[in-house]
Amino acid sequence: MTLLATLDLADADLTACLARVMAAVLKPGDVVALQGPVGAGKTHFARAFIRARQGEAAEDVPSPTFTLVQTYADPLGTEIWHADLYRLTHPEELAELGLDEAMQGGIVLVEWPDHGTALPDPLTIGLDPDADDPDLRRITLSGAEPRWGFAARLPGLARLIHRAGWANARLVPLAGDASSRRYFRLIDGDRSAVLMDAAPGTTDGYVAMTQWLRHRDFHAPEILAADQHEGLLLLEDLGDDLVARVLAAEPALAPRVYDRMTDLLVALHRHQPPDFVLRLDGPELARQVGLFAEYYPAAAGTPGFGAGIAPAIEALHGGLCADAPAVLGLRDFHAENLVWRGDAPLGLLDFQDAVAVHPAYDLVSALQDARRDVAPQVEQAQIDRYIAAAGVDGARFRAAYALLGAQRNLRILGIFTRLAQREGKRRYLAFMPRVWDAIRRDLAHPALAPLAEAMAGIPAPTPEVIERIAG
Repeated sequence: MTLLATLDLADADLTACLARVMAAVLKPGDVVALQGPVGAGKTHFARAFIRARQGEAAEDVPSPTFTLVQTYADPLGTEIWHADLYRLTHPEELAELGLDEAMQGGIVLVEWPDHGTALPDPLTIGLDPDADDPDLRRITLSGAEPRWGFAARLPGLARLIHRAGWANARLVPLAGDASSRRYFRLIDGDRSAVLMDAAPGTTDGYVAMTQWLRHRDFHAPEILAADQHEGLLLLEDLGDDLVARVLAAEPALAPRVYDRMTDLLVALHRHQPPDFVLRLDGPELARQVGLFAEYYPAAAGTPGFGAGIAPAIEALHGGLCADAPAVLGLRDFHAENLVWRGDAPLGLLDFQDAVAVHPAYDLVSALQDARRDVAPQVEQAQIDRYIAAAGVDGARFRAAYALLGAQRNLRILGIFTRLAQREGKRRYLAFMPRVWDAIRRDLAHPALAPLAEAMAGIPAPTPEVIERIAG
């Protein structure tokens, strides 16, 4: 058993806050051993954990000292067992209580675990009262590193939430993205916030871009609290009305919504990009599209194909794009990363990888969306709208749009292939035919003939090819 993390000088609120954080990440089959003397806060911890799992349906959670075991159910149907083994007279009584079976499919919280037999691979929470102040305690988290290593992050999350005044909030996991970041919604009465859990030291770009955008009246979420060293940010909650969901519910809104998206880009591009973002020029675009040649052709059964793609893109960028002043590109500007707020400005998400790039790049991101179909007439109308509003040369802009569309979509296919083969994330493979169709349309532009030639012989992501990639 390895010591994973400690939480010092934890009062009752911080102890309960850690329990609520833990309630958001534990899953059926997990066993928690609560150790500490009488009055150390074991039942207090378990009570906060159980009530957080139950949410609005939270029950009273009495101590199981006399019943030995209490059971609860959360809204997802997980059975939670809360056991107190202090009065256990013989280890065989564990089987009689049903704990052996509960450990297979439920979440089990065990007080006084040393009074029974050894528990199967538990996360051990030690609660030790402070020698100088009995209202404070030192909390230790210990367990086998392969299974419980993630728990080392939990005290840091609890500290930030507690310090920011959200100690009583319940955490609900939110859907993540293709990165390793995790997101949680904090719910405390009628207020809510979003917690971003990123890798230590990786939030500087997000914070810098948030400040840049908000200073220019673009609605990035306000940062409510931060621990940038640990990679933790507490953010304004912009709600659940992602543009993608709004369009799925009301398809007729598409012209209005995409007008707003294009107008936002026009406004954004009136500002000089900050000097701290990556410049996505021809050489960098070529380097990034290397992901496609590295992963997709071999996975699709044509190893060695595609070597000429990166050089073709670099050369074409020099002829079609290099004369246009670079603007700020949010890079993942699409319907999943924008929040519809009615007449209020669109909310922006996932902009930490912003770049300085040709003005067509984010318009491609919005209109050639890997995750959803955009009607051809909508795409053409928005290209026309941008050209008219920005006052750029239409023919050159359309050629650059096609090139950046092809580059971006080829890179996306490479990323999807890598995610499937190296990380087992296969759900993105379903988007491949849509992405390939966009590439095909982009390559039809006469100016992209050299790139089309470099793509010769590489198969489309047919069902058979996708099955091959999935392994």
